[in-house]
Amino acid sequence: MKKSQNDQGFSVGAETFLTHGGRNPAAQSGFVNTPVYRGSTVIFETLAELDDYTIRYRYGRQGTPLTTGLEEIVSGLEGSAGTYLAPSGISAISLALLACLNGGDEILVTDSAYDPTRKLADTFLCGYGIKARYFDPRIGSSIADLVGPDTRAVFVESPGSLTFELQDIPAIKSALAGKNIAIVADNSWATPLFCRPLQLGADIVVHSGTKMLGGHSDLMLGTVSANAAYWPQLLRTAHVLGIVASPDDTFLTMRGTRTLGVRMKAHEARALDLAQWLEEQDLVTRVLHPALRSHPDHALFKRDFSGSGSLFSFVLPPAGRTAIAAFVDGLELFGMGYSWGGFESLLLPVDPRKFRTAVPWDEAGNTFRIHVGFEDIDDLKADLAAGFARYLNSLGT
Repeated sequence: MKKSQNDQGFSVGAETFLTHGGRNPAAQSGFVNTPVYRGSTVIFETLAELDDYTIRYRYGRQGTPLTTGLEEIVSGLEGSAGTYLAPSGISAISLALLACLNGGDEILVTDSAYDPTRKLADTFLCGYGIKARYFDPRIGSSIADLVGPDTRAVFVESPGSLTFELQDIPAIKSALAGKNIAIVADNSWATPLFCRPLQLGADIVVHSGTKMLGGHSDLMLGTVSANAAYWPQLLRTAHVLGIVASPDDTFLTMRGTRTLGVRMKAHEARALDLAQWLEEQDLVTRVLHPALRSHPDHALFKRDFSGSGSLFSFVLPPAGRTAIAAFVDGLELFGMGYSWGGFESLLLPVDPRKFRTAVPWDEAGNTFRIHVGFEDIDDLKADLAAGFARYLNSLGT
């Protein structure tokens, strides 16, 4: 595929790039898809080749043509200098942070970051002398007041995958101007089709490819993309740590990206439909979806995002565990499980109060996170309506 020099890295529409990018049928005897390369050893014909470190494929840990194809797709979408594949989303976050932090450094983390990120910061990084402090997700340019002499990174997850606050990346970037501080952004919710953090001012962007990129709940993978300033050290860190994504999961993720454009449009439309329906339900006290006008960060969403994802939360009135169980245990179409981004709808009771430290989560009632899949939307509404009736009948028990 012909590449351009623009910041998107390709000269055609995003969906055309997703269809044709990262593959070369002529190099695969005409087959459309690059095959899975399950290999460790690469054979060199001559001593000169063995000594030539410019050769792209020297050992399985350093990638294969399949790895390269998926990395090219993500880099093109993100507008990055390069992308590296990791075995999972949290391993991608780990790689990104280890690439820009050393013992004695400090990282500022949004208080809306999901639990595995917090555990990484509070346990592993802490054990190596890296301090983590949490900030109000809506802090914006006031983050300058938190920056100390040892601050070397700021981690944003916009929106947070439980409470859905947005971070103002351009404002944060402006507040950090002239300082040697990396902005690392988790972009799993929007994907680069709907938001491009590197163009907003981030330095490194990560994805849980397990979710939207894969799209079928059948793989584990993460991606890390960086701008030109941080790409060399990211690549060095990845090679030193020996991080490698599974060949089979790489193939499945590559397959998933081919339909990412049409899937994201379908997820967005169905999730917005359901979110608007939930706002009309008497039992629902609040819907947390940044694309809704009722969301406190809606103006920021309209500025920085071109679309929205499949995931959001809603709140029901205070009730005990019996009512929660009555609601979720009887659901017929919504599965109850972790992760999201697949073809199937999911619903999960969550308690953000357990995780917040900088800004207490004081929303009264019970919060539920929902991922909207591809079932008939009227069937999903009927399933929820029946669950609400069970919840209402159980109030006070």
